[in-house]
Amino acid sequence: MAVVLAVPTCLLLVIFVLAVKSQVALYRDASQTRAEIGVSLDIQSLVHELQAERGTTNGLLGGDERYRSQMVSARERVDAVRRQLRNEPVVQSTLQQFNLLSGTRADVDSNIADRAKTLRFYTTAITALINADPAADTTTRGDRQLRDGLAAVQALAQAKESAALERSLLNGVFAVGSFRRSEFLQFTEARAVRVAAIDRYRKAATAAERTALDKAFSTPSAKRVDAAETEAEGGADGSALNVDPANWWLATGALDNDLYGVQLGVAGDVSARAQTLSDQASRSLILFHVYAFLAAALVAAATLLAARSITRPLDALAQEADEIARNRLPDTVVRIQSGEIPTPPEPVAAPRRGAREITEVVAALRNVERTAVGLATEQAVLRRNTSESLANLGRRNQGLIRRQLGLITTLENKELDPEALGELFELDHLATRMRRNAESLLVLVDERTPRPRTGTASSLELVQSALGEVEQYRRVAVADIDGCRVRGHAVAELSHLLAELVENALSFSPPDESVDIHGWRDGAEYCLAVIDHGVGMNPADLARSNARLAGEEAFLVAPTRFLGHYVVGRLAGRLGVEVLLSDTPGGGVSALVTLPARLLTADAAEPSFAAAAAAAAKPRTPQQVSSMLNGFRAGVARGESR
Repeated sequence: MAVVLAVPTCLLLVIFVLAVKSQVALYRDASQTRAEIGVSLDIQSLVHELQAERGTTNGLLGGDERYRSQMVSARERVDAVRRQLRNEPVVQSTLQQFNLLSGTRADVDSNIADRAKTLRFYTTAITALINADPAADTTTRGDRQLRDGLAAVQALAQAKESAALERSLLNGVFAVGSFRRSEFLQFTEARAVRVAAIDRYRKAATAAERTALDKAFSTPSAKRVDAAETEAEGGADGSALNVDPANWWLATGALDNDLYGVQLGVAGDVSARAQTLSDQASRSLILFHVYAFLAAALVAAATLLAARSITRPLDALAQEADEIARNRLPDTVVRIQSGEIPTPPEPVAAPRRGAREITEVVAALRNVERTAVGLATEQAVLRRNTSESLANLGRRNQGLIRRQLGLITTLENKELDPEALGELFELDHLATRMRRNAESLLVLVDERTPRPRTGTASSLELVQSALGEVEQYRRVAVADIDGCRVRGHAVAELSHLLAELVENALSFSPPDESVDIHGWRDGAEYCLAVIDHGVGMNPADLARSNARLAGEEAFLVAPTRFLGHYVVGRLAGRLGVEVLLSDTPGGGVSALVTLPARLLTADAAEPSFAAAAAAAAKPRTPQQVSSMLNGFRAGVARGESR
């Protein structure tokens, strides 16, 4: 009884503890924000000065020597702010990029720097600083106003950087007198980013902060900037631009300073809000400790009074609920998943002389049972609809890809130019891989792929067919393939299975390592091994993968990167093929595919294909592989005609 009485008290104490924890988190969040805003202002100061150096440098490289003295002053300001930030841990890795700044400056002073490359260097450094801003992460802030304030600070920082980038770019353009190469595209992209960032700022900022930004964009300098931008928009064709770089620099400098002032104001608002939240949280913590003690005493007394009127009805209700959870509900779910329409669940019996709260619990249990049955029904319908949709999509894609392959084959047969033929082969190879993806959809929903049956195929032809459906087939080394012939009805699905394993091996091995394929007879069976020397798998992942290959797990419960395992598992289950993954000595994973005797023909044994496999392992020209694929398709077509 003591335990029963203590449970409600403990629950309420937990609620109080959670409330206190929330206030503590709010206090820490506010304090952290105040500290981060200080660092953020230092970072934005460095960004501001670095933007000025970027603009004067770009103007100088554009041929206007009037910027040299301004560039020297901007460099001194940048170095001064850098020294202030060198002890901040959050920007240590970012400041390492400035090790190349001295070399860039030396190239500028020696007149050997490329204007576009220099602009990219400064822009990359500025972007890295903005991303390193500790106040950039707004997702963990508990207070909505605090999150919005930080979001406004970051949006304005991005808008200011886009405006500064546009300033630097056009500074060089106006100095030269026209746009060169891709400069007009960079100009339009910078304007688009600025507009998007200002839109985000307006959504997150307060009315006063939006007014401050509007005031910054309504000054005479801002209007001169807008007029110069309008002039620049007419230079997309490379025509001459009649804008004085010095006037442009002065006008944009005034606008940049106004934006920086707005940014400092918003950061000050955020800091003030964080201080307010910190003070409120401190007062709330003191009150919560007092209230927690009083509430614990009151709850303990109330629990003692209510325990006797609740214990017996709850015990009967718990037994009824246990019956539902253990027997009735699982049986109903199983019947629904098997396609049976179950009878409505029996209502939960309300305890006699139960209190109003107990009656409400009974009603809640009824709702839980009805909801669970409804969810099981929806899940069954959803799984069926998903399977049908995937099957329909796979059939549609397969039909289109088959027509595409036929058209590409016709073009290959007519084409005489080796380069054009190579490009057609690439299209052919892409379409073949797309066909495998479409067939994988059908396999996952347990639909038969409508690939036609063909005559028997040799083991080497089976391997070559699989290689025709993977991207990096040139990295595959067909080491030694003993001869055998596979029955026609299994050729297409075995080729698909082998292609999935080879694709997986290529994906998880270094690009300079080959994937080896071996084939040999083992009594009445035939074995194929796909061996890679990649990253390998730990024992737990290896066991999980083998479970998927054995069909012991539904594909809808796993991440999409494992779908290839489920495709192989479905195909292996259909054909009665055993697929097993194991560690490769020295690193990597080996896949062993064992073909049962019923998939092999009783023809005389084929000669070993070691020599042919060695030739196949050499790099092939697009014409050779195209001829190989066309020959295999011709065999498929002959099997279909039979």
